[in-house]
Amino acid sequence: MADEVHDELLARGREVQAKLWPQVASAPTGAFPAAKLAPDFYRYVAETAFGMIWSRPGLAIRDRSLVTVAQLAALGKADELRAHLRGALNVGITREELVEVLMQTAVYAGVPAANDALKVAAEVLGTE
Repeated sequence: MADEVHDELLARGREVQAKLWPQVASAPTGAFPAAKLAPDFYRYVAETAFGMIWSRPGLAIRDRSLVTVAQLAALGKADELRAHLRGALNVGITREELVEVLMQTAVYAGVPAANDALKVAAEVLGTE
């Protein structure tokens, strides 16, 4: 791909990421240790996952966020789930909607996956 295409995808990806995680958008690039270690990887993620997929017009960011939470819960990816639960709140998904998505995960991915996901959600969302 030409540099202009990469730059456009990166810009679109960072725009989506800023909606999910506004605090990250205002932080210096590479502010967390893994990004300092592998900045090209995080650029790749911004271009592909967020610039190519999340920015497509077929689903709203809110819907993509719900889908992502369900997939991460089903896959047992606790760290990514934690981040995407926070992002979901930032795009207007309610605590109650997130709990419902995680409960439904039990039907299709199993009770252990849903239980682990709900433990992560309790950390992020609180229990009150």
